Amino acid sequence: MKNYTITVNGNVYNVTVEEGTTAGVVQTAAPKAVPKVAAAPAAAPAPAAGAAGSVTVAAPMPGKILAVKASVGQAVKKGDVIMVLEAMKMENDIVAPQDGTIASVNAAVGDSVESGATLATMN
Repeated sequence: MKNYTITVNGNVYNVTVEEGTTAGVVQTAAPKAVPKVAAAPAAAPAPAAGAAGSVTVAAPMPGKILAVKASVGQAVKKGDVIMVLEAMKMENDIVAPQDGTIASVNAAVGDSVESGATLATMN
């Protein structure tokens, strides 16, 4: 018999496997309490300008920034493309939700972003 310790989604299981047969006997014990080590949160990129704007442009889905089309101080109209986000092998235009001026750009080309992450702010 061989004993193995297996961790699945943070739960630790002790497993015993019988050798020499095609039908192994598997015994599992109750999960042990294992202290979880939280990964250090990644530092958010600093805004390109000193102050953030009052309107937030958030990522609608997780993905990777392919292009940044707007810069700080640039005037944009509603629907103008601010960034291009690749998600599920598709390019998605991230557009200005209203007329205004770009106050900060919080993501750079190549950044991986989560859904809801602030990509830019506007005034």
